[in-house]
Parts: sequence; structure tokens; C-alpha cells
Amino acid sequence: QVQLLESGGGLVQTGDSLRLSCAASGRSLSGYFMGWFRQAPGKAREFVATITWSGGTTGYADSVKGRFTISRDKAKNTVYLQMNSLKPEDTAVYYCAAARVGTNFTPTTYDYGGQGTQVTVSS
Repeated sequence: QVQLLESGGGLVQTGDSLRLSCAASGRSLSGYFMGWFRQAPGKAREFVATITWSGGTTGYADSVKGRFTISRDKAKNTVYLQMNSLKPEDTAVYYCAAARVGTNFTPTTYDYGGQGTQVTVSS
């Protein structure tokens, strides 16, 4: 079992930055994808960014490419999402998730997920 705990959300203004953290505990994340998804009110959960725990290969949604950066700290067993140049449309609950490499990893299909952290960007 893996437990994921997100933190770092909050209320910011357009153009500000935030860094989300996802602390993992319970077992090694070697062989897992780690990712961030988000869900805005009245909308479906969507993919934001992903990283392979072992090699650090990253991927991003087009809507955040160039503004958000996903990273991981193996020593701290933590995944980060650095969010710069925030826009009101980035307002959502952000969720951290993990899935074994080679399995489906979508906003609704994963092995472990966190409870989410709210990010609100005011205009």
C-alpha cells in the first residue's frame, strides 16, 4: 500500500506561483508513474503532469506546458508540482496519484490516490 498526502494549495492571484507537494509513504515507488490531476467545479478530472519515479521522465498537458514543472525527490519520497504564471482557469482541486509502469494511468484509473488540495486563482 502507498499513502499519498498532498499539500501546498491555497488562494493566489493571477500570475502568482505555488508549489504543491505529494508525500508518499508505505512502500518504494520504484517502478511507478507519479502524476498530478485536477478537477474544477462541474468539470471532469483531467491530467496535468506525470513523472516516472525511477528515470524522471516527464509529461505535461498542453494547457500547463511551459508554466508547470513536475519533479521528485527520492530521498524525501515526495513529488512536487511547481506552478508558475497561474491563471484563473487553473483553479481546481489538485490530486496526486500513482500507478505501476505498464498499467493504465488516467485521471480515473490508478493504483493509489490522495485526497487533493485546493488551488484557487483569483483574477
